Amino acid sequence: MRNFTLGIIAVLVSVAAARADIIPTFNGVVDGQTGFIWNYSASLTDEQNANNGDFFTIYDFGSIVPNSNSQPAGWVFSTSLVGQNPPLTGVPDNPDILNLTWTYTGATIIGTSPEGKNMGPFRVETLTLEGKRGFFAALGTLAGGNEAGSKVANVGFITVPVPEPSTMGLIAGAAGLAILRGFFSRKRQS
Repeated sequence: MRNFTLGIIAVLVSVAAARADIIPTFNGVVDGQTGFIWNYSASLTDEQNANNGDFFTIYDFGSIVPNSNSQPAGWVFSTSLVGQNPPLTGVPDNPDILNLTWTYTGATIIGTSPEGKNMGPFRVETLTLEGKRGFFAALGTLAGGNEAGSKVANVGFITVPVPEPSTMGLIAGAAGLAILRGFFSRKRQS
């Protein structure tokens, strides 16, 4: 039984070691010009590189102060209400709350390099200080082995701002209107 347990542990460790991910990390909030600056960094596992077009998305971040983003050279910032999603990932994504995406456009960053271990800072300012558990997804490039050059997606948890009361009000209002619309349309049909 002991050999079986050790064998299972060895398999799990080798599978974990073979992971290839871009992993964004929440680094805290500081006072900004208008509100609060949310700071993130990212790192690559040793088995992964960041190639042109690779990205990470932080989902359901909420509203941001316009033009408050900053990122390292070679990274482009964008926002959307849905996605950007790596293939074959299922991430909870509220289509009413803004997502943040940083896409890499520079020369390859090698996962084992110092640059691959400390990418950032990635920053954006919002009026919200309070955080909650959210999701991220990323797409990178496998660095070696038989599948070198293939795209690898990963998903995980990250801290995001609690939506501002005005955002929550809009969401609640839209849901309330949908319920009322359904109620009145059923009444007309009766």
